[in-house]
Amino acid sequence: MAEDGRMSDQRVAVLGDLEALCSAVQAPLQGLLALAKDKLRAAVTEEGRISAKRLEAEQRAAHGLSWIATYVEALAQMEAWSGRLRAEGRFGEMEQLLLQIGAGEYLAQLFGGLPMTQGEILRLSDLWITAAEAARFRTPEVEALIAGNSVPARARLMALMRENQGRATFGATGLDDELEMIRDQFRRFSDEKVIPHAHEWHLKDELIPMEIVRELSDLGVFGLTIPENLGGLGLSKASMVVVSEELSRGYIGVGSLGTRSEIAAELILCGGTDEQKSYWLPKIASGEILPTAVFTEPNTGSDLGSLRTRAVKAETGDWEITGNKTWITHAARAHVMTLLARTDPATTDYRGLSMFLAEKTPGDDADPFPTPGMTGGEIEVLGYRGMKEYELGFDGFKVKAENLLGGVPGQGFKQLMQTFESARIQTAARAIGVAQNALEVGLQYAEDRKQFGKSLVEFPRVADKLVMMAVEIMIARQLTYYSAWQKDHDRRCDLEAGMAKLLGARVAWAAADNAVQIHGGNGFALEYTISRILCDARILNIFEGAGEIQAQVIARRLLD
Repeated sequence: MAEDGRMSDQRVAVLGDLEALCSAVQAPLQGLLALAKDKLRAAVTEEGRISAKRLEAEQRAAHGLSWIATYVEALAQMEAWSGRLRAEGRFGEMEQLLLQIGAGEYLAQLFGGLPMTQGEILRLSDLWITAAEAARFRTPEVEALIAGNSVPARARLMALMRENQGRATFGATGLDDELEMIRDQFRRFSDEKVIPHAHEWHLKDELIPMEIVRELSDLGVFGLTIPENLGGLGLSKASMVVVSEELSRGYIGVGSLGTRSEIAAELILCGGTDEQKSYWLPKIASGEILPTAVFTEPNTGSDLGSLRTRAVKAETGDWEITGNKTWITHAARAHVMTLLARTDPATTDYRGLSMFLAEKTPGDDADPFPTPGMTGGEIEVLGYRGMKEYELGFDGFKVKAENLLGGVPGQGFKQLMQTFESARIQTAARAIGVAQNALEVGLQYAEDRKQFGKSLVEFPRVADKLVMMAVEIMIARQLTYYSAWQKDHDRRCDLEAGMAKLLGARVAWAAADNAVQIHGGNGFALEYTISRILCDARILNIFEGAGEIQAQVIARRLLD
């Protein structure tokens, strides 16, 4: 130790017993999580059952539990990642530092203050955990890892990142060769076809050119996970994650084009009749038709159970839709809408909702919504512009009888719930891509920009920002890959998918915000790419379940 108490720069950056330390902290972390669950359960239980009213009253504690569980799972997956890499002989110095710094930082936050958002710091006392109780889990191994997030460790990781700027990611991802080949293919596509034009599309608020849509179709993006016998490639959710990540690294709008098809395909695969699967899925997979999801309504937001758009059966047996929808992505160009409407007027909650495959005619700039019974207008937005957002109105809009998903009314909400795992996994992947883009743009600027005779990256606080971006991206990436692995193995993964989305969205925003800070005043200028990345990152904590809703859902599952 130096005289002022700081760790000497001569200390070896990587902890010698890192593997044993990371393994040893898993049991204390599970113990801490179990105690947090018990504390919350005791606070929200009434007459032997979880009280929804009490759970809402203790929302801060409930959401805090969700974040604690997310950190515990994330650290478990980082430890599992390191184990796989060791077994393959690929756990090098960069990977060790990513694990060491990440574990140290997240452990320090768990015991000292965990940022749910910028102004909301969770402390264990918020879950009625006393200092004495917390101390039982703050073992010597925990302390050693917290200390391992040291100045020398961060400086060494920064040096390695500067040496390896040409790599697709910083640190081995742990994926197999096939998935890495897919990553390389779509990384090249983003580098060549997307990144040179994305900022112009954003500034001009233009739809992504149809040429890009057609090329994505040719690459199989729209049928990635659709079974081969139904016209798709029959690949894994993990492949969908990698593709979404790399396309979103280029531009979140391009990365999200596949989300529309993924949601529609999942709905039809899980809830459609054999005839609907045979008719619609090959067309979605080929890109012959572009779908959009039409769920949200004005003043309902995440409360889908209260939606009012109604579907009435006509004498012909067809359906007529009347009502309003909002925040509908890529609506003008779409050929078909997965549209949620109330078919039972006697209901006021999620019961009585049905899902329709509502066909429409794609529009153009002059007439975006030419289909009879349907009107629409664009919502101007900060970011996520490449597909545009719309408000839609329906007045007697006609849907064929055979286009009721599954053929039985009243199943819409259940059908929608079946898609949430995949949708949130993909959103987490998009968040990782946006964060990776922020890191790459921020690092390049920090290398190129000279101040006081040297590059910005040589200043410790600039370097620390970039290091923590790389660390948190890898943590979010491993949690997302794990949720996709669970999905691919037919295991329930709503909890893991929700955690991946919750963490990924925060990581993307933090990375973009810090990259803007590195740019200084230039980061506030529209001409710089990072200004777009910041705008794009902000939506990730809102759509596919706002962060607060996501945390509430996770907490409820944890207490089951």
